[in-house]
Amino acid sequence: MTAHVTATGFARFGKRPEGLPELLVEAGEAALAGVGRRTIDLLVIGNMSGTVLGGVENLTARVADRLGLDGASGYRVEAASASGAAAFQAAAASIESGRSERALVLAGEKMTGLPTADVARVLALSLAPSEVAAGATMPALASLVAQRYQERYGVPTAAFDAVTVAARRNGARNPNAQFTSPVSVEEVAGSRPVALPLRLLHCAAISDGAVAVVLERGDGPARVLGLGQGFDAMMVVDRPDLTSFRASRVAARRAYESARLTRKEIGVVELHDAFAPFALIDLEDLGICGPGEAPGWFERTQGGRSGPVTLNPSGGILARGHPVGASGLAAIAEVARQLRGEAGATQADPVPKVGLAHSIGGLASHNFVEILGRGDRP
Repeated sequence: MTAHVTATGFARFGKRPEGLPELLVEAGEAALAGVGRRTIDLLVIGNMSGTVLGGVENLTARVADRLGLDGASGYRVEAASASGAAAFQAAAASIESGRSERALVLAGEKMTGLPTADVARVLALSLAPSEVAAGATMPALASLVAQRYQERYGVPTAAFDAVTVAARRNGARNPNAQFTSPVSVEEVAGSRPVALPLRLLHCAAISDGAVAVVLERGDGPARVLGLGQGFDAMMVVDRPDLTSFRASRVAARRAYESARLTRKEIGVVELHDAFAPFALIDLEDLGICGPGEAPGWFERTQGGRSGPVTLNPSGGILARGHPVGASGLAAIAEVARQLRGEAGATQADPVPKVGLAHSIGGLASHNFVEILGRGDRP
């Protein structure tokens, strides 16, 4: 492909007093400063529920006005908790087609303005209505997935605890993360039950925040090598296997094929760990290890600190927070920063040559994978 990331920007994740447009503008201004205010001809915003959660309509025009993008075109993209990734892929496609030269991609969510129960109801709108009518929630369905994974591969809950501990350890070095304090295995295992085996610290937190990337035509150290996305049945009961996400496998295969490389060339991965067990499933779906092998891989590499692949150096969703519309683009921005050597305290050493970002929409019904690479890769 002919597009590359030239700048990134964050509005720190957490409980923020600002509204959704203000968060998006904050991130956008940070990214635009990185390219010297060069002309932007396309604005794409990823957002899951700005109307209900953020209390705002006509979002793209509001943000364009605040950022002075009068000459640009633009639109908002929605793909549940993968909205940020969908926005990035839409912008990349526009540049690849020749319709755009330089795009500002924004993604964000304002979630803390409503009670937790109301937020949970909004998130459940991305699930199959019949399952919601039967009482399903996002954590409840994630619990079913976790139980099935444990049963099939004989995985103890301690393996999930280790995922959270590693995420919070990495997040402690990330100034944009919601949680910057490490936690112990005992703290994770002793946290409040949510939907067993899932406990509070196995689950992503409600968050506010935004992220931005500038994507433009040409080559650079964070070039788009491959893109992929895939669907799965909305109803979890209709899926033949709960220990793997078909949408992730399809998205990964398509991204690897379009990039013309294999998972062995991946040096850094930012994957979607909204629930701790998902990190293990994602590792297998992305081909980093085989079915049932992720707990062993995780233990052997110390949570991705050693070995050929660095895993979620930003802390991932479990530490960074989960403003749902923003998380997919946050993973891409983190990978781009790693490849550009701009990740600061979270920077992998040596600087990776190829990185992969992964995002889940809904309960893994619409998933995305992006592969970025440096020009000097093998």
